[in-house]
Amino acid sequence: MATETRISNPARWLKSPRAWVAIVLAPVLGGSIAAAGDASAPAPAPQARAIASTPANANLVAQADNGAAPQGPAAVYGSGGGATRTAHRGAVGCLIGPERTADIGSPVTGVIAAIRVERGDAVHKGQVLALLEQDVERANWQAAVVRSGIDADLRSAEANYALARERHERMASLVDTGAIAALSIDQARAEQDVAQQRVEQARGQQKVSLQELGVARAQLAQRTLKAPFDGVIVERLTHEGERVEDRPLLRIAQLDPLRVELVMPATRWGTVQVREPLMILPELPGAKPVEATVTHVDRMLDAASNTFRVRLSLPNPQHRLPAGARCRLEGAPGGTADKAAAPPAPAASGAAPASLTRAPAAARVQPTGWTPPAAPIGMPRLRLTI
Repeated sequence: MATETRISNPARWLKSPRAWVAIVLAPVLGGSIAAAGDASAPAPAPQARAIASTPANANLVAQADNGAAPQGPAAVYGSGGGATRTAHRGAVGCLIGPERTADIGSPVTGVIAAIRVERGDAVHKGQVLALLEQDVERANWQAAVVRSGIDADLRSAEANYALARERHERMASLVDTGAIAALSIDQARAEQDVAQQRVEQARGQQKVSLQELGVARAQLAQRTLKAPFDGVIVERLTHEGERVEDRPLLRIAQLDPLRVELVMPATRWGTVQVREPLMILPELPGAKPVEATVTHVDRMLDAASNTFRVRLSLPNPQHRLPAGARCRLEGAPGGTADKAAAPPAPAASGAAPASLTRAPAAARVQPTGWTPPAAPIGMPRLRLTI
């Protein structure tokens, strides 16, 4: 005698030692579960053959039951765990930064006398940014100027040498007459040599004075801080009257051109070449794509993240773009699409995705006497004939 038992809780029914059932379940995109049916046998109701975790998956199952191709975003991207892939799944993010920055400091210890720039000022290479107290250094420089201009010692030495040379020549012309002894000729020659050495000594002393003048000028120049390149003052770190030792006074950044740093996946290795133009879209209100040129491509991958870095140069006349903005790469390098990152193409018209296709009859086992319930109530009820 057959006994008909209704079980409203599938979990308790599956734990029964006297029950035997095999239901082939096929995963739906995003983790939904659908029971596979036989194409030749009458298909069970959609409520009995699928337990959709999200409304989007339930819609997919219903479309598959009707023999239509799934439509909508869930048919392409799926819906699992509440996470939906965005349209920029294959986009590469980047960061726009200054070409270079520099902390302007003093090579010597001193007290700040004046700062001639403010934050946000555009400066040019060689422009004076700040001055330190320089009274002592200026006095030393002026003294060196005076010393280097004194040439009396050199003129005196040159005059003595000229006199000694003329005397020696005159005495040498009288040797043949016998009026001058040979000893006197030797003495005149020695005096000429001594005078010549004094001239060389005076010339060397004048060169030393010029070198001292250069040292004094360099010490004075260290008290004047100048811009190393064209840029913008981005930070002022000190004020007048403060003592400077080993900390910077100002921070300057070069904003034309800008530097763009890309972190690209290893799947795009070889698609980017130096001097190749790429389109960059800054993430700013009303921003339009701009063209940047590749200047450097890393020759080594980062094993931890499986990525590599690409550096680009972005012209920025009149500082139209700010440094520090985020951006993204428009399109794909080399004119090729990112096949690895592209979303899966939707199924052809009239055909359901492979994940919704019913399993073949050989792979599906149904217990004898199993029939679908008349109507679902909450959890699907199963009817088992023992």
